[in-house]
Amino acid sequence: MEKSAHIIKILEENRDFFSRVVDIELSDKNVYVFDFTENNRELFDINLDDTKAFSDYITNKLIEEKKKVGVGGYFEDRLIYKRIRHFDNDGEPRSIHLGIDIWIEAESNIYSPLPGIIHSFNNNETFGDYGPTLILEHLIEGEMFYTLYGHLSKDSIQDKEVGQQVRRSDIIAKVGNEDVNGSWPPHLHFQVITDMLGGFGDFPGVAPLSAKEYFHKLCIDPNLILKINKLK
Repeated sequence: MEKSAHIIKILEENRDFFSRVVDIELSDKNVYVFDFTENNRELFDINLDDTKAFSDYITNKLIEEKKKVGVGGYFEDRLIYKRIRHFDNDGEPRSIHLGIDIWIEAESNIYSPLPGIIHSFNNNETFGDYGPTLILEHLIEGEMFYTLYGHLSKDSIQDKEVGQQVRRSDIIAKVGNEDVNGSWPPHLHFQVITDMLGGFGDFPGVAPLSAKEYFHKLCIDPNLILKINKLK
């Protein structure tokens, strides 16, 4: 069995062990699923390079739908990246989202869903990038994998040390605001990675369509850990 398939099997078998990643329960009554593909015609009326306009869209949609938290899907082919220069990959846009986004208020707590150690961290400051980023390393049943937390507050990567132990349910970070998080509406980008490929403090969160299958094995479905019913 290849590594990614084995890790998926392990996560499926241990799903009851994983703790929450944010304070708000990601239940059907609380969650609104955003569509950031070309199928959502509302996006064509928004200047997606304007952080305030995008933030207002997120906020107003949650109010309209009477939901506490928004989520954005794994492996979604997103229109929003095709308009940002950072996601241009030598002429081919990177648009396949490799994580799950959780759209919640800035300064919201983020928790480690399982034990591990700090693999790396960095402030990826380019417009549209992750901003402050934390990556944890986990070992379950002999298989090593990683969880990435992007768009954090600056304080989230202060006083951290590579190799530092992290317990299940530890507060590991806080959601950053648009001034520090890569100029995005406040949210957490959560990603599960099977091989860091030598990366440190960063890893692609969006892939070009031509490399879709390659990244599908490297970055498996984060909902194996998050367990959001509306994304099944």
